[in-house]
Amino acid sequence: MQVLVDTSIWVDYFRGGIKSSELSALIDENLIVTNDIILTELIPSLRVKRQNKVVRLLNEIMKFPLKINWEEIIQFQIKCLKSGMSGVGIPYLIIAQNSKQNNCRIYSLDSHFRMLQKIIGIKNYGY
Repeated sequence: MQVLVDTSIWVDYFRGGIKSSELSALIDENLIVTNDIILTELIPSLRVKRQNKVVRLLNEIMKFPLKINWEEIIQFQIKCLKSGMSGVGIPYLIIAQNSKQNNCRIYSLDSHFRMLQKIIGIKNYGY
């Protein structure tokens, strides 16, 4: 199953953090995917640091198109609010929707996705 790698994992990977060996294994197995939100969070900083090779490699990863269903995003937000979770930003919900649409897991260090797993049934990788 493909794994949508969130920004938090990429940042950890670039810093040689605790998840870098797991991500390396997923890269080697050609299981990772991305989307425009994640790339938009990563690329500006990399360009400022002139990490052009890294930017090029990130852009070569299979990318799921964003097909935003705004009514579904509203329903996700309603479910979050009803369960007492009020701080979920729209980008998190769009990434969650993107993973559901493409039947893949999300790999993230961000606790929002753990909570969204319980509330809207996304599939997470690693927890």
